[in-house]
Amino acid sequence: MKDIILEVKDLSVNYKNKNILDGINLEIEKGKIYSIIGPNGCGKTTLIRMMSKSLKPKRGRVLLHGDDIFEMKSKDIAKRMAILNQNNTTISDITVRKLVQYGRYSYKNWWSGLDKEDEDIIEWAMEKTFVTSLKNRRIDTLSGGERQRVWLAMSIAQKPEILLLDEPTTYLDICHQLEILELVTKLNKEEGITIIMVLHDINHAVGYSDEIIVINNKNIYAKGDSWSILETKVIEEVFNVKTQTMIDKETNKPIFYAKKVI
Repeated sequence: MKDIILEVKDLSVNYKNKNILDGINLEIEKGKIYSIIGPNGCGKTTLIRMMSKSLKPKRGRVLLHGDDIFEMKSKDIAKRMAILNQNNTTISDITVRKLVQYGRYSYKNWWSGLDKEDEDIIEWAMEKTFVTSLKNRRIDTLSGGERQRVWLAMSIAQKPEILLLDEPTTYLDICHQLEILELVTKLNKEEGITIIMVLHDINHAVGYSDEIIVINNKNIYAKGDSWSILETKVIEEVFNVKTQTMIDKETNKPIFYAKKVI
């Protein structure tokens, strides 16, 4: 029996009188890693922002353990779900540790400070993301990869059941892209955090996901594991390219090659 942690029902979104998503239905199982892919402008970021209550839909519901998130308080959602956006900005002279501790604010009243449990979780989050040695550094002195790990530390300091990532590897070189994806995978395996991320690189989606969600024509075009997505020629149909698939001998997962436009 499936353990559904998040469910999207008949979700439709309009922006400036333009229909972005229309009638999305989706089930997310607890403990899995999902990657959302699709052509530019197809609504990937819009979908993930709807799942986190960052945007309000024209129609439909998003259920977190059966509770409609649009009827929940934001602080209650933040205790169960965290989102790391594509572009993150903060005060440039803030320290790493100060930013990470922001992840605990949903658990605190405005008049109360951090207690020992909060302090322990902050230390845990920095250790998990390998930023403890940077804790006294200012954010504006960090590299792109270091900064992304710090934002990830802040997100998991919320102790979420679900982590939503909107293009977490954007602006990073290939080494730091893989570093972030390996770290996300480790958080999933060791902490049981359900991961939903928007990715542009199809091979990253194939290599680091349990299931892939393909968005096209305002709806879910396909959903399944890496092999089912590639074997059914979904990539060719959605991205308008000819493809070739090989097998990674270490992971036994497919590697996708785009050859040319059809």
